Amino acid sequence: MSAPPTLCPSALPGVWRGQAWADAQQRTVDTGHAALNAQLPGGGWPLGALSEVLQPPQAHHEWTLLAPALAAHLAGGAGRAVLVAPPLEPFAPALRQAGIAAQRLCCVHPAPGGRDAGAAWACEQALRCADVRAVLAWLPQASAAMLRRLQLAAAQQQRLLWVVRPEGMRQQTSPAPLRLWLQARGDVLQVHVLKRRGPPLEQPVALPARGERLAAALQAQAWRRRQAQMAAWGMAPPREESHALAGLALAAGR
Repeated sequence: MSAPPTLCPSALPGVWRGQAWADAQQRTVDTGHAALNAQLPGGGWPLGALSEVLQPPQAHHEWTLLAPALAAHLAGGAGRAVLVAPPLEPFAPALRQAGIAAQRLCCVHPAPGGRDAGAAWACEQALRCADVRAVLAWLPQASAAMLRRLQLAAAQQQRLLWVVRPEGMRQQTSPAPLRLWLQARGDVLQVHVLKRRGPPLEQPVALPARGERLAAALQAQAWRRRQAQMAAWGMAPPREESHALAGLALAAGR
């Protein structure tokens, strides 16, 4: 009798090959950051998977990181993005500068009692809604069981899912296939890739701490405020600076 054929692990369906991480067939969404794309399997945020974003308490770097992908994903079709338990109300002018229409966002605020359980439940329901294209949730105390349910729901529905949690959770295990830890260093946002489908990444990915359009908008806003102050004092702004920043304001308003 001949021996039964042996299957190479790479030929088995569903078996991931570590050496092929960069060419993974995972459906992805462009992050909007070329340096980060280069370090993620498939070249972007995974569709149908949980991406965990960890950051220091009171920090709000998530919009700098996620806004480009969210804007592009919403522009690619009908539907909305659901924000679950955001710590701050989204700032409409900043969203516009990032290319996100406020009416495409739906905010869900769970009741204070059992906050994370209620937020995780709302997040799971949103993932199963046909009208939802992406979910961004803030779940500081979510249990591993909650995260596993969200990972399963995202995989079943092939939705874009981000969960923002405190950096202190980075030592805990997580079912998320992708885990990132954010640290701001001056004008640089350091993105540590704690976990990905592939080899470990020793060095963080360096991104601008603010997107160019948002920085332009803030600079133009500051200039308009200064113009108003100088007008109130009966002073005229220098002509060259006025022309330069007028163009900046127009560019930021597009």
